[in-house]
Amino acid sequence: MMRALLGRKETWLAVLLVAVFAALPWVSGNRYLIGQMIVFCLWATVAMQWNLVLGYAGIFSLAQLALYACGAYATAMLGFFLGWSLWAAMPVAAIVTTLLGLVIGAACLRLRGAYVALLTLAIAQVIYVLIITEADCFTYIDGVCQQLFGGTRGLTRFGDLGFRHLFGYKFIYADFYLALALLIVSSIIMLVIIRGPMGLAFRALRDNPGYAVSRGINRFKYQLLVFAVSAFFTGLAGAVQAAHFKSAGPSLFSPALLLFLLAAIVVGGVGRFWGPILGTALLMLADEGLKEVSDYRNIGLGLLIAAFVILMPQGLAGWSGNLLEGARHRKSSRAASES
Repeated sequence: MMRALLGRKETWLAVLLVAVFAALPWVSGNRYLIGQMIVFCLWATVAMQWNLVLGYAGIFSLAQLALYACGAYATAMLGFFLGWSLWAAMPVAAIVTTLLGLVIGAACLRLRGAYVALLTLAIAQVIYVLIITEADCFTYIDGVCQQLFGGTRGLTRFGDLGFRHLFGYKFIYADFYLALALLIVSSIIMLVIIRGPMGLAFRALRDNPGYAVSRGINRFKYQLLVFAVSAFFTGLAGAVQAAHFKSAGPSLFSPALLLFLLAAIVVGGVGRFWGPILGTALLMLADEGLKEVSDYRNIGLGLLIAAFVILMPQGLAGWSGNLLEGARHRKSSRAASES
């Protein structure tokens, strides 16, 4: 199936990259590196699902972090208030996030471009403000007031996945493979979507909505579908984030993280399958390298993003694709001339 979706060479490259990435924790054993690899898997998953909405469907939504936070908060609340196992809470949290995605998608049906961005950003900010200004007690635990969403402190002590009990100090390896599995599964399902009839409908509505609708493509149906699919995996990434860090708080709505993930899509290539993965990897490496010069960290990242926007507007994935296409064309031209 993968060979039909990606092609032989690209499939082997993907398998090789996954194998190398999966082996890194055992080669290095550095807990900080493994922690950063977990973060990469989660952020790359969110960026890929955002790219499905932004790059393939052409909907400029800024609600992705709200969906990510929804998955984390739903998992934490089910574990904290109802005592659910996190293994049961995570899929339920993904379904709750899907419902929120459907609501946001329905609200944006009559809007285009910047208006969608403003509405989705406003929805995310309203949720954030409601959480941090929450003052009423939902319940009392040991005589201490506990808000429904935890207020500015967020929610903690809602259980774990049980990996520490099973694997001891190597529990972080299991967390990493869970995050990696999420990235792989969500990527495969996204690939099936964008290479199938649904992906064609998304691109038609993005490129020429009037003509697409006139040819019988139901904009209402496909816009809700793209929001639902993206929200499900984004919410699942938020659920894994909460399970790994054992907390869910307002920091999930960070504007810096929102801009970082948006920049990862732009740097990697908007509307390119490999774009979010390449962009997230490059920006995380650049951010790590610039930690030594913290005073210039944001300036350095800003210059890197500006350079890509100006010099490489198709992103890393587009640039590498053009290189491979050029090499293939030169090879076929030489073969034709020799014959």
